[in-house]
Amino acid sequence: MCAPIGWVPPRGVCGWLAQLPLPARGRWWRGAGAGGGRPEVTRRGGRSMAAAVVLGGPAGWWRWHRRVRAARAAMVCSRAMASKTPVGFIGLGNMGNPMAKNLVKHGYPVIAYDVFPEACKEFQDLGAQVTESPADVAEKADRIITMLPSSPNVIEVYTGANGILKKVKKGSLLIDSSTIDPAVSKELAKAVEKMGAVFMDAPVSGGVGAARAANLTFMVGGVEQEFDAAKELLTCMGSNIVYCGEVGTGQAAKICNNMLLAISMIGTAETMNLGIRLGLDPKVLAKILNISSGRCWSSDTYNPVPGVMEGVPSANNYQGGFGTTLMAKDLGLAQISATNTKTPVPLGSQAHQIYRMMCAKGYALKDFSAVFQFLREEETF
Repeated sequence: MCAPIGWVPPRGVCGWLAQLPLPARGRWWRGAGAGGGRPEVTRRGGRSMAAAVVLGGPAGWWRWHRRVRAARAAMVCSRAMASKTPVGFIGLGNMGNPMAKNLVKHGYPVIAYDVFPEACKEFQDLGAQVTESPADVAEKADRIITMLPSSPNVIEVYTGANGILKKVKKGSLLIDSSTIDPAVSKELAKAVEKMGAVFMDAPVSGGVGAARAANLTFMVGGVEQEFDAAKELLTCMGSNIVYCGEVGTGQAAKICNNMLLAISMIGTAETMNLGIRLGLDPKVLAKILNISSGRCWSSDTYNPVPGVMEGVPSANNYQGGFGTTLMAKDLGLAQISATNTKTPVPLGSQAHQIYRMMCAKGYALKDFSAVFQFLREEETF
């Protein structure tokens, strides 16, 4: 088999062959069988470049090139897998559960802990190591993600008697994806820094559906030089990883987002309720809203009216999703921040009061979109 007439091997190949000592040149052409003419396989991945070029012409060159690219990709993959050291995950609730599962799917060995042991059973079946306390997680992993309901929970997990800081290793990266008071994040960052470790706040947006699909948005606050290290893990669980600034700014972005979300959900619920009472079919009204200027996430992705959309809490008696108690908590954080910064938030304040009333009226464990049901039942509201 010969190269096509007139074809010139890539620059440098012929000259390189010509400069080889004769015995070396002979080795490239040593026959592998009776027919001869086949180059000796002298390099990893098959033939040498020179042999591929001279024997195969352009096709041989490209075959050799593809083999080299495949070998390089395999080396990169091997290095990436080697970097997948154990990751601690604390808090396996509605959000933490699918987030930790996505880390497992990406090949990370997970060291898990939850205050409710039954939440860990599923992860044992997936091969994760379950521990007895947050301190045990810190002893076994130098990268830890926490996903907890509130500021007191986070403080206990980090600084409690069996908290992370009891056994945290120097150089550890601690990422808190809970939604808490920005001031608490800043205090924890100081305590973690004293132990020689790094703390970053990285609350999320997107809900349980996005957590399952690894499509969350992470709002990250902390030392910018550590952002890439955090992003390596967060990209396993989310599609948008945004650096917001110093510690606490991730939490600031999250509570602003959730205040807007609560306001828009109440507005959507009021609008849908009014339209239904005026005789409109809820699906028709939702369709009109979603192609008009009133469109928002609460109407086109998470509609609060039962029967309008499938796969959302309103289609499941408002079970699952983002609890009313948690929304009331986040709105409370927004109110504290507004007070501290002397920022007027009249709609945010009203939304906070509505969700607090819902908690008092038996909606605490239902999804926050149950505000539609609350409004329909409150005749004197």
